[in-house]
Amino acid sequence: MSISRYLFWRLLAIFPLALIISFIAFILLNLAPSDPAEVALRINEIVPTPEAIEGMRHELGLDKPFFIRYFLWLMSMLQLDFGTSFLTRTPVIQEMLRALPPTLWLASTALFFTIILTLPLALWSVAKPQSMADKSIRFIVFILTALPNYWLALLLIWGVAVYLDWLPVSGMLSPQSVILPALALSLGYIGTYLRLLRSAMLNQWHQPYVFYARARGLSDKRILHNHILRNSLYSSLTALGMSIPKLIAGTVVIENIFAWPGIGRLCISAIFGRDYPMIQAYILLMSLLFLFFNFVMDAIQLMSDPRLRK
Repeated sequence: MSISRYLFWRLLAIFPLALIISFIAFILLNLAPSDPAEVALRINEIVPTPEAIEGMRHELGLDKPFFIRYFLWLMSMLQLDFGTSFLTRTPVIQEMLRALPPTLWLASTALFFTIILTLPLALWSVAKPQSMADKSIRFIVFILTALPNYWLALLLIWGVAVYLDWLPVSGMLSPQSVILPALALSLGYIGTYLRLLRSAMLNQWHQPYVFYARARGLSDKRILHNHILRNSLYSSLTALGMSIPKLIAGTVVIENIFAWPGIGRLCISAIFGRDYPMIQAYILLMSLLFLFFNFVMDAIQLMSDPRLRK
């Protein structure tokens, strides 16, 4: 099968998945324990009388049959109309566009930290396997993988911000404000990808091309950096691509700990305020990001690795 044909069918498969995800996000409103119309009235400090509830249900379209409501909601989603927030009475898309740039800044910084720390540590560990340095790195990786990111965030706040007073502890007041939350978000991923990359590179040492390279007189250092590392990165591409939406979605806890004005903090406010349109939009957006980046990384891996095109 050609690359273009495979990518076409791969892209076509996204649409039914996206439709299923949209349906799940929509029925959350109907599975809510309280009446959305009553919630909307109480949030706006309006007494929920039967007449007011009936009027709000008509305004929200809740008096229509279920599948008609779903179809109308789906058509609105295709036009990027996610409804109106119960809390702020402003369009949901406007609130999300306001909160998305800080989250993207935080997630991209965390991804940068993950890459620049994972690669040298993995090379150092593989260059001297079973040495004290290798064992120390593996021990640190085990600790980082086991600890939840909110606990790492609290440790960083206490050690770096409070005790040493090196960096700001909350808010987005300066460019340095992103360092601590991005580091707390990336440490768990560093442990995961370091183990994955180290294992892949150790397996590459026993491949025939390594023996041929040694026979040509190439040093182990050059073989490691120029050949083994490159061939080992293919196995990490898909996982790295899935980490991008996970980093964006995973900012929910970190943003609240560091008072970061991003989409994760917006989601937590929506959950506590029972802002159903905002919650629906967040679930749909994060799910579509997972589908999109999974497709993109599959395409990149297919085009960069000739072995997959056979």
